[in-house]
Amino acid sequence: MTTHERPLDSVLETIGRTPLVRLQDGPDGVRIYAKLESFNPGASVKDRIGRYMVERMLERGDVPAGGTIIEPTAGNTGIGLAIAAQQLGLDAIFVVPERFSVEKQQLMAALGADIINTPTEDGMGRAIERAYELADELDDAVVPQQFSNPLNAEAHYATTGPEIYEALDGEVGAVVAGCGTAGTLMGIARYALEQDPDTYVAAVEPEGSLYGEVLGAARKEDEYKIEGIGTHDPSTNELFDPELVDDVYPVSDERAHDELKHLARAEGHLVASSASAASVAAKRVASEIDNGELTTPHETVVTIFPDSSERYLSKGIYGSFDEWSS
Repeated sequence: MTTHERPLDSVLETIGRTPLVRLQDGPDGVRIYAKLESFNPGASVKDRIGRYMVERMLERGDVPAGGTIIEPTAGNTGIGLAIAAQQLGLDAIFVVPERFSVEKQQLMAALGADIINTPTEDGMGRAIERAYELADELDDAVVPQQFSNPLNAEAHYATTGPEIYEALDGEVGAVVAGCGTAGTLMGIARYALEQDPDTYVAAVEPEGSLYGEVLGAARKEDEYKIEGIGTHDPSTNELFDPELVDDVYPVSDERAHDELKHLARAEGHLVASSASAASVAAKRVASEIDNGELTTPHETVVTIFPDSSERYLSKGIYGSFDEWSS
């Protein structure tokens, strides 16, 4: 895992093979592991889909050599796509709602991308609309559209899932991951269920998000501070397949904030709120396995830590909850 024993020709070759690390704070009888995606060159899980989607689209002729990638994104996908586009000879334009991390937007620009902001109050829906408007205005431009492109989930089916099973010799009892586009969880879940159909699959969302409604759970829509996961309109998250998911675990902003500080102090994980929300949910699942509420093929839970807290320091992520959530 994360070992490169020979010189590499491109930064793209460093994507994937991230560490799988056991979390110490959980039931004694159930092991919890987190895949640390900040070890990717762009420091997030989205590097995987950046490389995979751009390479496949070039192979299929969806975008010509020298063309332009245009994507609506909260930031990490833009960074992953920008790395791939730059290495593969494409231009990149990203449409980002204003409220999202300034650090991410600066990094996309540093990688040669153009950034266009849309109003925060218009949400990701307007960012998606604007991306397609731009694509219509330009020649040789394509919108990969991470929210609906099957290549998103396929990237994790081809890479993340197999890496997890290789590291644990196939002994995976439950998979727990946050859902934004849902591509990460859907790809891993499909791979996991092919290995053992009894594997428990849990999605994670912030309180105030509406993913749970897709599985028939009651949800109250509200604003939330956790970035990168959740949805106010499940119809825009076309990749989410309820047939692959056993349950959706909501996590409050306050609980996620407490956990991200705990993970730093107790275990040395400098992760952001989507990772801490996933950690909270993974520990719940582990406890349910430990006390007999859930039966899984193995007493192991695997989750994903998508990125690093460093991209959110300007938002006071390690300050008080009131400072961070204001």
